[in-house]
Amino acid sequence: MEPIMVYFESIPSRDRSLILAGGIAFFWLMETAFPLFKFSYKKWKHAAINVFFTFTTIIVNFALAFLLLQTSRWTQDNQWGLLTFIDSIPLIFYALVGLMGLDLISAYLIHWLEHKVRFMWRFHLIHHTDVHVDTTTANRHHPGESIFRFVFTSLAVFILGAPVWLIMLYQALSVVLSQFNHANISLPDRLDKFFSLVLVTPNMHHVHHHYVLPQTDTNYGNIFSIWDRVFGTFSYMKQEDIKYGIDTHLDESEHSKISKMLKIPFEPYRKPVGGKFSSPEK
Repeated sequence: MEPIMVYFESIPSRDRSLILAGGIAFFWLMETAFPLFKFSYKKWKHAAINVFFTFTTIIVNFALAFLLLQTSRWTQDNQWGLLTFIDSIPLIFYALVGLMGLDLISAYLIHWLEHKVRFMWRFHLIHHTDVHVDTTTANRHHPGESIFRFVFTSLAVFILGAPVWLIMLYQALSVVLSQFNHANISLPDRLDKFFSLVLVTPNMHHVHHHYVLPQTDTNYGNIFSIWDRVFGTFSYMKQEDIKYGIDTHLDESEHSKISKMLKIPFEPYRKPVGGKFSSPEK
């Protein structure tokens, strides 16, 4: 465990980029060879849209990274945070507790809030407009949502007092698991049920991308499935019954044109109405 800590303490930017690109490449090949759904779409054209939003996320995170690092350093210098109470336990258990805490606040909690707070939902729904969910969908986030998630990651670091190496390890795992659970693949039911006791699997997260409520408001987790089970937001659905997208934005122009998607958060709010277009709410 110590070599991992040392590595992530000063992980090169090159390696972080390789983790992102390598994950996309691996799961891209997997879903090409063993697709869950055989989409009638141009895979490269679809990927180009999501890669655009990947780069906007990278830009936001890069621009604000110094705030995250300063927060972590302050907590370490001042012995602040919940993790200071368990810093004497074996490193592997310290890392597990820290990863679970970061996942709870900077993944599950912010994701839940984005579905419950209308202002935040306006930005997050761009992620849900994708009607061809695959591994590239993992990084399809409006720049505004990227800011929300950065704020909650910083909040998690502050509450926990997470050291830099733990943050970098968490972000690496978060990227890969998100690419995995969005991938257009499916695990055998028995294998999925076994792994989903701990981790968020594709079968589990695909349900979250079903185009209507109540499934849209379930399975918020990213790495650990335990949070959905603890807070009662876990849901199961047969993969063949899933239809991707969001019922308020099913028109092709609203999920396949970047310029249109960037404007969605600033348009009149549409209330989900169970699979049909809704009228703008006055």
